[in-house]
Amino acid sequence: MEHPNYISPAGFARLRAEYEQLLGEERPRIVDVVSWAAGNGDRSENGDYIYGRKRLREIDRRLGWLAKRMKAAQVIDPAAQPDRTRVYFGATVAIADEDDAQRTLTLVGDDETDAAAGRIGWSAPIARALRGARVGDVRRVRLPVGERDYEVLAIGYPEA
Repeated sequence: MEHPNYISPAGFARLRAEYEQLLGEERPRIVDVVSWAAGNGDRSENGDYIYGRKRLREIDRRLGWLAKRMKAAQVIDPAAQPDRTRVYFGATVAIADEDDAQRTLTLVGDDETDAAAGRIGWSAPIARALRGARVGDVRRVRLPVGERDYEVLAIGYPEA
């Protein structure tokens, strides 16, 4: 990876929970279905066998991806941020564009993004532009629709 996989403790817990659910519950259940279907004879037209094997491949691929992401993860607790005057990982930032349209964003790990909730990935263009900014700073962001300037109005971090 060219950059660290920063993630919050809650985000890492979600990755681990998904991994454990797939490995401990769903995969063994599908293995049982495939074993039962294989014992029924002809596998070429056995839907349970064919789709069970397909689902096993999907689960194994997802388990591999999750294992890789968890291994590369650097868990950072935003509540432990010593310098709360600048935008760093985990910051909740209120910004305004040139048209005074305001929005609030939280910089989270790339595996935790949820644009509808205002949670943007650490490596997103706007997050990269806001890194290190202070209240009052204006940052230019290159977006697909063109460049936009954003002013930082407020910075907040969760309490410990």
